[in-house]
Amino acid sequence: MIIFIGVAGSGKSVQGRLLADELALPWLSTGEFLRMLISGERRKEMLAGKLLQDREIIKLVQKIFALIDVHDEFILDGFPRTVSQADWLLNQHKHNQLDVTAVIHLMVNEQTVLDRLSRRGRQDDHKEAILERLREFEEVVKPIIGHFKDAKVPVFDIDGDGEISVIHEKIKQAIASLS
Repeated sequence: MIIFIGVAGSGKSVQGRLLADELALPWLSTGEFLRMLISGERRKEMLAGKLLQDREIIKLVQKIFALIDVHDEFILDGFPRTVSQADWLLNQHKHNQLDVTAVIHLMVNEQTVLDRLSRRGRQDDHKEAILERLREFEEVVKPIIGHFKDAKVPVFDIDGDGEISVIHEKIKQAIASLS
């Protein structure tokens, strides 16, 4: 699996789908599945920018993984989002339950995130929720990148500011370097 990590608005979904289409791979987005499956109070919290509990997300990811052959290459967008989730994923990798090929870390500045998300127009893309996502990314998600590096998983830091096609070329070059 090729994992896309980045703050909301970094272009994970756009770039993940582009790569999946180009390589003819499945694209699995935990965010898309969450928007389809989560309701009630948990949905309100999610729309406010709060992360769901690790066990809830891992349970959802297990359901998603049951839909495909996890030993075939695929794109994973939006998971893991905590060190605990990364530990679970790396443990699955360690025990040959799935294969982790690489991590694509899309890096963008705060203004890019604000601009992109305000244009996207989803209900959870108001300024307070965006700022909360930026804060949580720095505190909770960003440490995962070092975790993957420590586990000897190739991590590619890609500048996500700029034109979609230029960013996509950088990602393709990174993936090609694995061969």
